[in-house]
Amino acid sequence: MNILSPTPFRSGVHTSQRHDSAEKHVSGAALYLDDIPSPPDTLHAALVLSPVAHGTLTAIDSSTAAAMPGVRAILTAADIPGKNEIGPILKGEKLFATDLVEHVGQPVALVIADTMDQARAAAHAVTLAITPLPAILTIEQALAANSLLCPPMILTSGDADAALAAAPHRISAQFSIGGQEHFYLEGQIALALPGEDGEITVHTSSQNPTEVQQITAELLGLEFNRVTAITRRMGGGFGGKESNASWVAAAAALAAAHTGHPVKFRLPREVDMVATGKRHGYLIDYTIGFDDDGRVLALRARTAANGGHSMEHTSAVMTRTLCHIENAYFIPHVHVTGLCCKTNTVSNTAFRGYGGPQAVVVMEDAVLRIAAHRATTPEAIRTLNFYGGKGRETTPYGQNVPQPLAAECMNQLMAKSDFARRREEITAFNATSPVIKRGIGCVPLKFGISFNKPHLNQAGALIHIYSDGSIRLSHGGTEMGQGLFTKIAQVVAEVFQVDISKIRLSATSTAEVPNTSPTAASSGSDLNGWAAHAAATTLRTRLVAVAAQHFGVPEDDITFRDNQIFAGPDGSNQSMTFNELVKLAYLTRVSLSATGFYKTPDLTWDQASLKGSPFFYFTYGAAIAEVAIDTLTGETRILRADLMQDAGKSLNPTLDIGQVEGAFVQGAGWLTCEELWWDKEGRLRTAGPSTYKIPGSRDAPTIFNVHLLEDSPNTANTIFRSKGVGEPPLLLAVCVWTAIRDALAKPGQVVSLDAPATPERIAMAAAT
Repeated sequence: MNILSPTPFRSGVHTSQRHDSAEKHVSGAALYLDDIPSPPDTLHAALVLSPVAHGTLTAIDSSTAAAMPGVRAILTAADIPGKNEIGPILKGEKLFATDLVEHVGQPVALVIADTMDQARAAAHAVTLAITPLPAILTIEQALAANSLLCPPMILTSGDADAALAAAPHRISAQFSIGGQEHFYLEGQIALALPGEDGEITVHTSSQNPTEVQQITAELLGLEFNRVTAITRRMGGGFGGKESNASWVAAAAALAAAHTGHPVKFRLPREVDMVATGKRHGYLIDYTIGFDDDGRVLALRARTAANGGHSMEHTSAVMTRTLCHIENAYFIPHVHVTGLCCKTNTVSNTAFRGYGGPQAVVVMEDAVLRIAAHRATTPEAIRTLNFYGGKGRETTPYGQNVPQPLAAECMNQLMAKSDFARRREEITAFNATSPVIKRGIGCVPLKFGISFNKPHLNQAGALIHIYSDGSIRLSHGGTEMGQGLFTKIAQVVAEVFQVDISKIRLSATSTAEVPNTSPTAASSGSDLNGWAAHAAATTLRTRLVAVAAQHFGVPEDDITFRDNQIFAGPDGSNQSMTFNELVKLAYLTRVSLSATGFYKTPDLTWDQASLKGSPFFYFTYGAAIAEVAIDTLTGETRILRADLMQDAGKSLNPTLDIGQVEGAFVQGAGWLTCEELWWDKEGRLRTAGPSTYKIPGSRDAPTIFNVHLLEDSPNTANTIFRSKGVGEPPLLLAVCVWTAIRDALAKPGQVVSLDAPATPERIAMAAAT
C-alpha cells in the first residue's frame, strides 16, 4: 500500500503525510541547534560539578582555572543578577549550589572560554572544598528516615480497609521499578545571543520554550519580554527537555549577559546523564482483595518514588501515578498513598508517560497473582474486571469513563494475533525445552489525556497568509521528531482546502506565540491543532466575505475545495484559485494575519483531595508480547509483539504508527535492559552508552505488528476526533515484563521480578 497520498489535494487530516523534516533527517540536512552557524565571537561554557553527594560547600578555588588559556570568566551563584532559582513547578532548586551540595553532579559554577575544549579543561581544574554529610541514596533509606519532598498524597475511594477485611481472598506483594535515562540523540544544548537593552535571544533544544523564557528572565532579573526562546527541532525529548533544558538555556544566557558575547553551552553525554533528571524509580507494595471468581474488591497500595534532592516534577508525576493506579479496571474500594522521597541524587523529572507507566504495573502484577491463585488465566481476570456496566464507570478520583474500549482492544488483538493457538504452542514448547523458555503476556491500557494542572491545557497559534497565497504557521508546540508540525499543518490545510506544500512551518518562538504550554502529556496535537484551527477559521471567514462580495453571492454559497474557491448555489458556477482570492483580499485591504487560542473545556481538579475530572478523554490500547529467555544466562529476546492502539480518528496514521512503535521499544528498554546504578558514594556509574544499555536493533521484536483501532468512537470534541498517541503506547510494553514472568513461571505459579528485568535478575529468578 502506498502510504503517501499522490493526489493533488489530500494533504488534510486523516491522511498519511510525510514528516515535514523526514528527508532532511535521513540526508543530514536538518539543522539541529549545534548545526546553526555561530557568530564568530561565540564563547563556550562548561559546568563545574559537585563530586560529593551531600555536603557543606565551604570554598570554590578557581584561580588555576582562571589562568588557563582562553578562559574568559568563571561564574558562581554570586554572579547571578536575579534569582538563583530554576524550579519548574515548585520553587526550591538552584542553578548553582551555594552553601550546600545535594547530589553528585550538582552544578556549582560555569566556566566560559574561547573554545569548548578550553572550557571543559578549565572546569576540571576548579577545586571545591566540601565537608561531607550523611547521604540518603535509595528509596528504602528515605522511607526509613522519613525523608520526603512533600506530605504524603492519599487517594481514597470507598472503604478499602473494610472491604479488604471482608474479602474472601487477599494477596500482598512488593517490588521495585527502576528509573530510566532519556538518552535523546541530541544532548542538552543552548545558544544565547545578547542584544541591546539587556535583551537575550536563546536558541534552545526545549519542549518548553516559555519556561526557558521565564526561568532565564528571572535568573537575569529581567521582564519576560526581554527574553526570546526559539526551538526549531529537537533530536529527541521524551520529557527530558521539558524542564532540564530550561536551566541549561538559562545558564547560557547568564554567560552571554555577563560576557556580552554569544555563548554556546553543550552538555557532553556523561555530564548530561549525571546532571539532569530521569524517570522516577519506584518502590511499590500493595494488598489486593478479591472474590472467588477473581473480581477485585479493594486495593490498598503505597507507591514511593525517588524524587531526588528537590521537587522538580515529582509531585505532579506522583499525581498521575495515583490517577492511573487502577489501569483499565474498576476497583470499588481504593486507598493509595503516594510518597515523594527526597534522596541525595539528581532531581528526577518528566519522562514519557509521566508516572503512568509505574502505576500500570501495579494492577498487572496483581492480575497475574490473582489468576494463579484462582487457577485461571490472566485474560479471564482482566475481562472480569474491566470498566463498563452500571455502577462500574467511575474512577477512584471521581471521573466517569464514558466509553471504555480496553476490552475491545484486547479482544480484537487476541483474535488478530491468534493468541489461543500460540498459548498452546508455548506450553508445548516449554514442556520439552529445559533451558530456553518462552512466554506470552497481554496487557490492556486506559490512559488519561490532559495535563494534571488545568491551566496548562491551553495553546495559541499565529497564521500569516502572504499576498502570493503562501501560508506561514506558528504555534506553541515543539517538534522533537514526533511529527507535530506536520499534523498541525494538515489541520490548516484542511481548513483552507489547500495542499500542505503551501504551508511553511516556523520555529516555535515566544516572540510569536506567548505563554505556551510544554509539548507534553500527549496533548500537543489536541491543543495546538485547535489553536491553529481557530486562527485558520478566522482567516477563512474573512476570505469568504471577500469572495462573496466579488462574485455577488451569499457567503453561504462560497466553498473551498481542491486549492480553489467556488461560488454559487451548487458551488461550481464561478471559481478562482486560492492564490487569486488571497491577492484580491490583499488589494481590498483585508487582514491576512490572525491568532488562534484554545483551552481544553470541562476540566476540574482539586489537588488537595485528589478528586475531579483531570482528563479531557481516555485513550485505550492492548499489547501482546512473546519472548524467549535463556534460563542459564538470563538473556531475553522479544520474538513477536502485536499492538492495538486507540488513536481516535487519526490525523496521520503513518506518523501515529511510528509513535506507537517507538514508544513500545522505549518502554521495553525501560523494563528489560536500561538500568541506572549508583555506587555507595552516590556516583552514577551508568553514565554513558558503554555502561547504560538502550535497546538496539536486536532488542526490537522480530515480528512487530501495529494496528490502530478502527471505528474508534470519541465523544470528546478533540481536533477532528483524533486522540493523542505520544505516551500511551510506552505503557503497552508492560506486556514484555509479564511475558518474561510467564516464561519463568510453572503452571499455577507466580514469579516475582523487579524491573528492569535484566539478564542478572532473570537468571537469578530462574535459579530459584
